[in-house]
Amino acid sequence: SEDSHLLSQLFQYRFRGSGHLGGHSFGNLFLAALSEITGDFAEAVKLSSEILASKGHIFPATVSDVRLAAQLKDGSIVRGETKISKVGNSIKRLYLEPETCHPLPEALAAIYEADAITVGPGSLFTSLLPPLLVKGVAEAINDSAAVKIFICNLMTQPGETDSLSAKRHLEIVRECAPEIDFDYVIVNNCPISEEQLARYRSEGAEQIGISNSISPDTIEGAEIIYDNLLDENEKVRHSPEKLAQVVLLCTIQAGNKVLV
Repeated sequence: SEDSHLLSQLFQYRFRGSGHLGGHSFGNLFLAALSEITGDFAEAVKLSSEILASKGHIFPATVSDVRLAAQLKDGSIVRGETKISKVGNSIKRLYLEPETCHPLPEALAAIYEADAITVGPGSLFTSLLPPLLVKGVAEAINDSAAVKIFICNLMTQPGETDSLSAKRHLEIVRECAPEIDFDYVIVNNCPISEEQLARYRSEGAEQIGISNSISPDTIEGAEIIYDNLLDENEKVRHSPEKLAQVVLLCTIQAGNKVLV
């Protein structure tokens, strides 16, 4: 519905500016508030799913009290999603504190039962990689019979992924979770409009992808799928319908390979 779509946009909204809320996402703040109210992070995620009228189930990778941290190339340590999102190109190693946090059993079960597992799109260092750092999650993904798909972002994220190519996005995921062997890499090959490009460049973002941005020798057996995945909107977004169709085709194709 239109209301649930608006709520989805609200949960993805990230506050701008340098104030106290700058860099924080509404979804994370909402989850933090619900966690304090319920006293249970897993229950907070479940309630958020109900509020968003999600058709599937949402499981956190862990319910342990963890904090995202990054060791920078100069040896210094940065902690917290907001700060890390501003130093992406300086990150040498991303990790969780404590590193020994345990995965949620329901999350592992969902991974093993899945037909398809997608990584992306989303903020590289602060959304996509953290769940893969939870001990046992990357291993479960690799052990699952599901088709594994990496979906490349459409645009760089100012401060977090400045100047990173589609190839470099994939390399960073591989460095963080070498256990995962992707079957497919999905990349948009449709250029955005000149007006969109100018607007995003004014905010420090550039388009990622476009055909041949990842050469075959960099994907270690994964098949690259190039397609027009843009939504017809002023904001540069993946079209849910187009992306779902490509993911479904990859899943069917992978199933046919197994049958053969």
